[in-house]
Amino acid sequence: MAHLFEPLKLRDIVLSNRIGIPPMCQYSAHDGVASDWHFVHYGSRAVGGAALMIIEATAVTAQGRISPGDLGLWNDAQIEPLARITRFAKEQGCIAAVQLAHAGRKASVGLGWQAQRTLNASEGGWEIVAPSAISFGEGYSQPHELDAADITQLIANFVASARRAREASFQIVEIHAAHGYLLHQFLSPLSNHRTDTYGGSFENRTRLIREVVGAVRAEWPERLPLLIRLSATDWVDGGWTVDETVELCRTLKKLGVDLVDVSTAGLIPTAKIPVGPGFQTEFAARIRHEANIPTAAVGLITAPEQADHIVRSGQADMVLIGREILRNPYWPIDAAKALGQVVSCPQQYLRAEPPGSTGR
Repeated sequence: MAHLFEPLKLRDIVLSNRIGIPPMCQYSAHDGVASDWHFVHYGSRAVGGAALMIIEATAVTAQGRISPGDLGLWNDAQIEPLARITRFAKEQGCIAAVQLAHAGRKASVGLGWQAQRTLNASEGGWEIVAPSAISFGEGYSQPHELDAADITQLIANFVASARRAREASFQIVEIHAAHGYLLHQFLSPLSNHRTDTYGGSFENRTRLIREVVGAVRAEWPERLPLLIRLSATDWVDGGWTVDETVELCRTLKKLGVDLVDVSTAGLIPTAKIPVGPGFQTEFAARIRHEANIPTAAVGLITAPEQADHIVRSGQADMVLIGREILRNPYWPIDAAKALGQVVSCPQQYLRAEPPGSTGR
């Protein structure tokens, strides 16, 4: 089996190792435009040795932002500040991806470190939408139910944002269909009570995600990879299940998805989740083997040996390191040293490295 520091090829893109940085919101944008914080934050991670860096949830419409501080790609003014990040990342040998997202009923809330509730108009909030008029929970407003015209426009928004992502020189796009946001809301019977062709049966509940993937894949260059993030389970009886996720992934592979970024939960605030080291890896393994599609594992993966074991044992094709890379941007370089691999670090930092290190 491959190990953590072997390359991974997805279409025409070759990742230099199996370490990626998952999308983690910074809540520091202004009108969807990336700020200096984003450039410094992502730049410092790009030099740390990860092969892939997925830029945080980036809204396809202003209405689709989680918070007023979210990034966006709904207008052309948002392209260049992101292109500055992708150019720098490429110079460091790091592939930059962007996660295209719509928050649905979980939109219009405070910044990540603020109280999580729906903001009112005087606080800068806006109308929220969902597959059905069902609130996320206490403190969240009842959303407006999307109609057929709204859904058609939503698909067009994902396509337009993918086009702008390419103009910003991203080499990979990830569609966000996890963590209780809009596309996940359509998947789960707990949040989707529709009676039209987008609700009820598995076929209907997965219709929108299939249409979004198909439309984005048609827009996105054939040579470049398309990823999707899914919550493999709601961890709630009667919700979205891993069996359904496997079945959906078989179809998404046929539609041109190249890798599934496997997470869980986010749809129901009271879900009981058995959190622990690598607690979601089993889902990445099952999807990888039963749907025959590459996967990325994420969730409390902290030690180099743990990450390497996940890849070596065939549980996933790569690992996404989140909290540890927030704490230590150079975790991939440290992991290489711990696993006895040749260390490649920025030439500017070579004076701090032991003999035998190589620069880039």
